[in-house]
Amino acid sequence: MSKSRRAGLSAAACSVAFVAAGVLTGAGAHAETLADAIALAYQTNPTLQGQRATQRALDESVVQAKTGLRPTLNATASATTSHTEGNAANVGVGNSSVDRKGSQGQVQINQPIFTGGRVSSQIDAATADVESGREALRRTEATVLLSVIQSYVDVRRAEAALQISNDNVAVLNRQREEAKARFDVGEITVTNVAQAEARLAAAQASLSLARATLANARAAYAAVVGQNPTNLAPEPSLAPLIPETVDGAFQAAEATNPQILAAELTEQASRARVRQAQAARRPTLSANASYGYSAALVNGRGEQFGQYGSAISTGITASMPLFSGGLVSSQIRAAIERNNADRIAVETARRAVLQSVSQAWNQLLAARANLVSNQEQVRATTVAFEGVRAENQVGLRTTLDVLNAEQELRTAQLALVTGRRDEYVASANVLVAMGKLDAKSIAPDVPTYDPTTSFDAANHAFGWVPWEPVLNFTDRLGGPGQRPAPADVPVVTATPQ
Repeated sequence: MSKSRRAGLSAAACSVAFVAAGVLTGAGAHAETLADAIALAYQTNPTLQGQRATQRALDESVVQAKTGLRPTLNATASATTSHTEGNAANVGVGNSSVDRKGSQGQVQINQPIFTGGRVSSQIDAATADVESGREALRRTEATVLLSVIQSYVDVRRAEAALQISNDNVAVLNRQREEAKARFDVGEITVTNVAQAEARLAAAQASLSLARATLANARAAYAAVVGQNPTNLAPEPSLAPLIPETVDGAFQAAEATNPQILAAELTEQASRARVRQAQAARRPTLSANASYGYSAALVNGRGEQFGQYGSAISTGITASMPLFSGGLVSSQIRAAIERNNADRIAVETARRAVLQSVSQAWNQLLAARANLVSNQEQVRATTVAFEGVRAENQVGLRTTLDVLNAEQELRTAQLALVTGRRDEYVASANVLVAMGKLDAKSIAPDVPTYDPTTSFDAANHAFGWVPWEPVLNFTDRLGGPGQRPAPADVPVVTATPQ
């Protein structure tokens, strides 16, 4: 992280006084919206960036699998020189020396023709892995967006709480001054003044806590979004994105939740790996060709002569496994059991998702009911406070009655602020459980990341050959049969009441 970015993020913890001033005066010409925060986090959040890089690396697994159907070309070359001295009496001459220089090279090409279904199954498994990775990316995006939403409404709640705390201190200041004035003329006792001062001291402590809470909320916002919040605008309603009934939420989760889809694709990949293991029992066929040359220059016993040669060879190689000591059978059994585990994991994921939907829906219903109660509480306590204060002016209420009414009003206002925040976060959690929380839903103008773009670029990179689809078709046709897909298991879910 650069020094400037680090300084920008750390400013959230040391600008509380300026934040408080901005909240109280309404400073800031430009209102930052939730869509702005999502757009920035969507482009810069390190968790998202890392998951996207992981997905791009996973895209290459399909390319690597397809290389099993593509030709390979290798070239080798070498050059040697030697000097030999010795007694050659056995040939009737004296001491002699021989100098030899040589070079050789070879070019080989090999083209798989049939792999018994091993490569085609490997391609299917890698493709399913890539699609499962895309669902994992969707899940990460939803988690990051939920963090953005939560940090956004946390800052707005903290700002509202700070405003309420500051108003409370201002009101209690006036009440203390009023109590002192009435004490000076003998209308009330020193006890009433002490009560006002005690409430003021407690309110000032609450104000300090509200400032610290806001600073922490701003720091969390900066960590997720990438910059400090400015003047945050009211968040848009999520109600249009949420179905009217819990059954609609269950149906959406079954169809679009990335956890379920990823589990299904993982099972699909392991099914393909069963076929890949079974293909080890089948024959393979490949074509090969090579061209080689060799050259040598020999100088010895006063004579010099050269040796040259070249060779071209072509052939077809067929291979049939006959006995592996039980290795292939063991690998097949292991692959089948891994696929069985993945079949079970699909149902596990489905039940976990449906549980999440049920819990999130119940939490949303509770938050909505709580919000209605909070709104009524604020209305009632506002009327009560105004009445108690008016009655206090004519001597029908004590100073303590006024202070208690004031405290009840501020408590109700804080509860309403928290209730609005909780209802919004609960709505976002329902969308996450359904698999419907994405950038386009809240910020339609945000340019979204398309993982298929990088996949297509990798899939059509250098190395593709025009006869590859034909080989893939024949390899698939002659490979092991497809295992049946897992049957859906009905799940009984409790409808939230």
